[in-house]
Amino acid sequence: MSKQVLKQGLIAGAVGSIVMTLGEKLEQAVTKRPDSHVPARVLERLAGLPEQPGTQPVPLNWAMHFGQATLLGVVRAVMAHAGLRGPLASAQFTVVRFTTDQILENATGVGAPPLTWPRKELVIDVIHKAVYAFATGAVADALAARGGPGPGQRHAAARPGRHSGAGPTPRVDSHGRWS
Repeated sequence: MSKQVLKQGLIAGAVGSIVMTLGEKLEQAVTKRPDSHVPARVLERLAGLPEQPGTQPVPLNWAMHFGQATLLGVVRAVMAHAGLRGPLASAQFTVVRFTTDQILENATGVGAPPLTWPRKELVIDVIHKAVYAFATGAVADALAARGGPGPGQRHAAARPGRHSGAGPTPRVDSHGRWS
C-alpha cells in the first residue's frame, strides 16, 4: 500500500470520526442517552491496562473512539483507490465499521452480540456508524479521485457489467501509462 493511500485513509477516518462524534453528541442532547464508555473498556483490555470499575476513563474513551475510527479510514481509502467509490461502497463500509466494533467488543468480553441489544440502541449505533462510513467515504473518494479512476472503474469502463471470460484490464504503471 502506498504512503499516499495510508495518509488519505487516516485523513478520511479522522474526518469521519469527527462527523460521527458531532452526530452522537447532537443525538445525546435530544435523547438524553448517556456517554458510552465501552471504547475505554475495550482499550483497557486490549492494552492490558488495569480496569477501574465505577470510573469513567474519558481519555481512554477518546483514544479508542478516535483511534479506531481514524485507522479504519485506511480500509475505506484502499476501497476508493481500488475503484470502490460512492454510496454503495460507503454502505459496504458501514458494515465493516460496525463489524470491527463488534469483534473488538465481543472478543474482549466488554460487549454482547447486537442481537441481544434493545432495538432502539442497535438502530442508534448503526445510524452513527453509517454517518461515520459515509463521511469517511466522501473524503476518501474525493482524495482518491485526484488520481483518476481505480482499476475496478477502468475495468467497468472497458466492458460494463459482469461477463464470464472477461479478463483483467492491462496494468497501469505509477505514471498512469498502460504497460
